[in-house]
Amino acid sequence: MEKEGASNEQAREEGENSIVWNEKYRKFETRDREAYIEYQLIGGGKVMELVHTYVPPSKRGLGLAAHLCVAAFSHAEAQSLSVIPTCSYVSDTFLSRNPSWNSVVHKSKI
Repeated sequence: MEKEGASNEQAREEGENSIVWNEKYRKFETRDREAYIEYQLIGGGKVMELVHTYVPPSKRGLGLAAHLCVAAFSHAEAQSLSVIPTCSYVSDTFLSRNPSWNSVVHKSKI
Protein backbone atom coordinates (compact mmCIF):
# COMPACT_ATOMS: atom_id res chain seq x y z
CA MET A 1 0.00 0.00 0.00
CA GLU A 2 2.75 2.47 0.87
CA LYS A 3 4.39 2.04 -2.51
CA GLU A 4 1.05 2.57 -4.25
CA GLY A 5 0.49 5.79 -2.26
CA ALA A 6 3.92 7.07 -3.29
CA SER A 7 3.03 6.42 -6.92
CA ASN A 8 -0.24 8.32 -6.54
CA GLU A 9 1.60 11.24 -4.91
CA GLN A 10 4.16 11.31 -7.72
CA ALA A 11 1.40 11.20 -10.35
CA ARG A 12 -0.40 14.11 -8.62
CA GLU A 13 2.79 16.19 -8.59
CA GLU A 14 3.51 15.41 -12.24
CA GLY A 15 -0.04 16.46 -13.14
CA GLU A 16 0.30 19.76 -11.28
CA ASN A 17 3.66 20.37 -12.90
CA SER A 18 2.61 19.59 -16.47
CA ILE A 19 2.86 22.64 -18.72
CA VAL A 20 -0.15 24.27 -20.39
CA TRP A 21 -0.45 27.24 -22.74
CA ASN A 22 -2.47 30.14 -21.34
CA GLU A 23 -3.03 32.15 -24.51
CA LYS A 24 -5.23 34.78 -22.81
CA TYR A 25 -2.47 35.80 -20.39
CA ARG A 26 0.41 35.04 -22.77
CA LYS A 27 2.03 32.46 -20.54
CA PHE A 28 3.09 28.87 -20.46
CA GLU A 29 2.44 27.66 -16.95
CA THR A 30 2.08 24.66 -14.70
CA ARG A 31 -1.50 23.45 -14.26
CA ASP A 32 -1.56 24.95 -10.77
CA ARG A 33 -0.35 28.28 -12.29
CA GLU A 34 2.47 28.60 -9.77
CA ALA A 35 5.38 28.41 -12.24
CA TYR A 36 5.28 30.21 -15.58
CA ILE A 37 7.10 31.88 -18.45
CA GLU A 38 5.58 35.08 -19.83
CA TYR A 39 5.88 36.30 -23.39
CA GLN A 40 4.89 39.14 -25.69
CA LEU A 41 4.17 38.87 -29.39
CA ILE A 42 5.97 41.53 -31.40
CA GLY A 43 7.00 42.06 -35.00
CA GLY A 44 3.45 41.77 -36.27
CA GLY A 45 2.88 38.66 -34.18
CA LYS A 46 5.75 36.74 -35.79
CA VAL A 47 8.21 37.06 -32.89
CA MET A 48 7.74 35.73 -29.36
CA GLU A 49 9.69 37.71 -26.79
CA LEU A 50 10.22 35.64 -23.64
CA VAL A 51 10.23 38.27 -20.92
CA HIS A 52 10.04 36.53 -17.53
CA THR A 53 10.33 33.07 -16.00
CA TYR A 54 9.18 32.33 -12.46
CA VAL A 55 9.33 29.16 -10.37
CA PRO A 56 8.32 29.44 -6.69
CA PRO A 57 10.84 28.29 -4.08
CA SER A 58 8.75 25.21 -3.28
CA LYS A 59 9.13 23.95 -6.86
CA ARG A 60 12.75 24.86 -7.57
CA GLY A 61 15.16 22.09 -8.46
CA LEU A 62 12.57 20.09 -10.41
CA GLY A 63 13.62 21.37 -13.84
CA LEU A 64 10.40 23.32 -14.31
CA ALA A 65 12.06 26.44 -15.73
CA ALA A 66 13.62 24.33 -18.48
CA HIS A 67 10.30 22.56 -19.13
CA LEU A 68 8.59 25.95 -19.45
CA CYS A 69 11.24 27.05 -21.95
CA VAL A 70 10.86 23.87 -23.99
CA ALA A 71 7.09 24.42 -24.13
CA ALA A 72 7.55 28.03 -25.30
CA PHE A 73 10.24 27.18 -27.87
CA SER A 74 8.27 24.18 -29.16
CA HIS A 75 5.18 26.34 -29.56
CA ALA A 76 7.16 29.04 -31.35
CA GLU A 77 8.71 26.50 -33.69
CA ALA A 78 5.34 24.87 -34.45
CA GLN A 79 3.81 28.30 -35.19
CA SER A 80 6.78 29.44 -37.31
CA LEU A 81 7.65 32.14 -34.79
CA SER A 82 11.12 33.22 -33.82
CA VAL A 83 12.08 33.90 -30.20
CA ILE A 84 13.81 36.82 -28.51
CA PRO A 85 15.13 35.59 -25.14
CA THR A 86 14.86 38.78 -23.05
CA CYS A 87 14.55 36.81 -19.80
CA SER A 88 18.02 36.24 -18.35
CA TYR A 89 17.25 32.62 -17.42
CA VAL A 90 16.36 31.86 -21.02
CA SER A 91 19.30 33.70 -22.59
CA ASP A 92 22.02 32.86 -20.06
CA THR A 93 21.08 29.43 -18.74
CA PHE A 94 18.56 27.60 -20.90
CA LEU A 95 20.08 28.37 -24.29
CA SER A 96 23.63 27.67 -23.15
CA ARG A 97 22.50 24.26 -21.88
CA ASN A 98 20.26 23.60 -24.89
CA PRO A 99 22.00 25.09 -27.94
CA SER A 100 19.78 23.18 -30.36
CA TRP A 101 17.07 25.78 -29.68
CA ASN A 102 19.30 28.57 -31.03
CA SER A 103 17.83 27.85 -34.47
CA VAL A 104 14.55 29.40 -33.24
CA VAL A 105 16.19 32.56 -31.83
CA HIS A 106 15.39 35.74 -33.75
CA LYS A 107 18.49 36.98 -35.58
CA SER A 108 17.59 40.38 -37.09
CA LYS A 109 16.31 43.70 -35.79
CA ILE A 110 12.59 44.26 -35.38
